[in-house]
Amino acid sequence: MEEKEKRIRALTKLYYSNPKIQEALVKFATDREVVPRYFEFFGKRPDIIQYSNDIMSAVNKGATSFHASEEIWSDVLQLSSEITQEQMSELRKSWDLVIDIDSRYFDLSKEAAKLVIDLIEEYGIKNYGIKFSGSKGLHIIISGKAFPSKFENKLMKDCFPEWPRSVIEFIFNEIKQDFRNRVGRIMSFSEMEKTKNIIRVACKTCNSSALIGNLTVLRCPVCNLEIERKDFKNSKRRLRCLNAGCAGVLEVSSNLDYYYCSNCKDPSNEKFPISSDKYPETFEEVRGELADEYSEFDLVLVAPRHLFRMPYSLHEKTSLASVVIKKENIDSFTPRDADPMKVKILDFYPQNYEGEAKKLLSVALEWKRMQEKSEEEKMNKKYSRTEGNEKRKFSDEEINYKNISEEMFPLPIVKLLKGLKDGKKRGLFILLTFFRSLNFPIDIVNSRIREWNKLNDPPLKEGYIKSQIEWLFRQKKKIMPPNYDNKSFYSDIGLILEKKPNAKNPIVEVLWALRRKERN
Repeated sequence: MEEKEKRIRALTKLYYSNPKIQEALVKFATDREVVPRYFEFFGKRPDIIQYSNDIMSAVNKGATSFHASEEIWSDVLQLSSEITQEQMSELRKSWDLVIDIDSRYFDLSKEAAKLVIDLIEEYGIKNYGIKFSGSKGLHIIISGKAFPSKFENKLMKDCFPEWPRSVIEFIFNEIKQDFRNRVGRIMSFSEMEKTKNIIRVACKTCNSSALIGNLTVLRCPVCNLEIERKDFKNSKRRLRCLNAGCAGVLEVSSNLDYYYCSNCKDPSNEKFPISSDKYPETFEEVRGELADEYSEFDLVLVAPRHLFRMPYSLHEKTSLASVVIKKENIDSFTPRDADPMKVKILDFYPQNYEGEAKKLLSVALEWKRMQEKSEEEKMNKKYSRTEGNEKRKFSDEEINYKNISEEMFPLPIVKLLKGLKDGKKRGLFILLTFFRSLNFPIDIVNSRIREWNKLNDPPLKEGYIKSQIEWLFRQKKKIMPPNYDNKSFYSDIGLILEKKPNAKNPIVEVLWALRRKERN
């Protein structure tokens, strides 16, 4: 056993023997699935905490922290990896909205948390809980009581994880620009130099970050003919002048970087330079904005039976407690204030009244519908192909999975299918939405996902895979895989390391391959 682990295990017995800590854990555990973590691995599921003795029993067996479900259950011990989604819905009484804010720097997490709080207060939510994650993040909780028990003819308890996902996505979208601006003001010049993100070149049409290419000017020394080549690869091969009758050989005259937007490519000029006379206003330099990876909202957390660290649980890696923070103390709070030997107990769970979050829910769901409609229109545009003078798009019925071979799969999907050590739940979501969007039937998806899971280290639990497949195939509308620019789903788990794919989404690459096959 390493020295750090010995120190943590010695601390746990002293810390969790505090009656006030025990009382806080038992109180929050009511009707929740609670699973202890034993430094590197979780305990059996399902499990509960009812009494203080339950805590010390787990600690004496080596438990270092405790994690609870967002969902509230009528009988936790009836949960099983074998039950169906319908049976799970019958057991679910309610759920809480937990917003997980995580950044590589704690000061940035605090700024994001303040923006989230300002936003939810604008929508009339005055009751919420805030706690330190124990490392570099913060958790904000809104009780399920704040949401209407029935809305748009749907029972609130049955709309997990769809409703909380929509709300969190909406919140993140609303604060994103303000957060970027704050990051630009907060980060030191040396740190900004390190990240090379002092200036972001953005497309004015869609605000996406521009990609960079190289424009090479070739010149003939004999007749002075000049031509431009984008992303020209200089080789030892001599290029003859294009003018008829000229014996000259083209030489490199100059090189110029140019910017282009992968979302807004002009069909007549696929990649256009930022300095082009034809497109003088296409791009702009935006100062004071850093990359999105400085703060991420963990949407994977909003999943059936997913767990998050309980208030006043320890954190194995930092030895700090997940303490509750008041809104007015966010700016002054530092990780030192989470010293497990100095914690003061505050109530994390807010006393919301029914309907307090109704306005936020209503706006978020409408925003989500508009996003889906917009995304569908964009994808339809991507799928379109020209036949004569008419433009036609691939209809859903035209996408026949039998015509799709693995050779058509994009490189990130090929990498993913080789198995993962980290990010397996995100990988599962990508694969399920990828296969479903391409009309693969459920039996083939079941088989393919099980094959993939055997390659994971360690594999995901069968019950989790089963529940995710059932949930996805119950949805009336198909859910597209995340776009490549969603770094938490691709870059963070090693699926895109250097060169970004030409397409926006893996489905687009497959459809391009289908078109080429059809033409041939």
